[in-house]
Amino acid sequence: MTQEQIARNFALILARIEAARKSALKPAPFTKLIAVSKTHDTQHIRPLLEAGHRLFGESRVQEAQAKWLPLKRDYPDIELHLIGPLQTNKARDAAHLFDAIHSLDREKLAQALKNECERAGRSPALFVQVNTGEEPQKAGVATKDAAAFIAEARELGLNLKGLMCIPPVGEAPAPHFALLAKIAAEEGLPLLSMGMSDDFETAIRFGATHVRVGSAIFGDRD
Repeated sequence: MTQEQIARNFALILARIEAARKSALKPAPFTKLIAVSKTHDTQHIRPLLEAGHRLFGESRVQEAQAKWLPLKRDYPDIELHLIGPLQTNKARDAAHLFDAIHSLDREKLAQALKNECERAGRSPALFVQVNTGEEPQKAGVATKDAAAFIAEARELGLNLKGLMCIPPVGEAPAPHFALLAKIAAEEGLPLLSMGMSDDFETAIRFGATHVRVGSAIFGDRD
């Protein structure tokens, strides 16, 4: 995909986000676009940077380090979010590089992030990933365990800000977004990371504060 096409796609997604917010009965106070740049190289990212966009999502720590450390020298206000699963042995690198992590889902990782954030002197915003579809092959805290896990994370002093979910493929996403919003409200968490290229407008109807859009901007993954 050419840089001109990417720039057009980006503008269209921003317009669709704004339209969805206007039509929603109770949108969140804001909805931020996380441009999911995983597997896409710097030449694909530059049209967004040149347009002033600074919020990007990656799913792998090593890929993000190679790509974004040089770019951050040119664009120091870049905000980088980790949206993929995080292994505990990558917690140190993640704590240093990312401004937010959307995949907190187990006690061992919570403890590792506590240790590494203290060591790094940084406190990335953390989202608990909830497995709203109860899919055994998918990461995330089971819905019934979410409240207890959130309490544990708070006891550790983590910078817990919100929840994230990925609805099951082939299912209507609305019930999953509604469930995530309900849990967030019950737990007093202000941020909701939900909605991707195919369903972000639905997510906005249910109060998404962060939508994760990749292929609708950049095209198919490299």
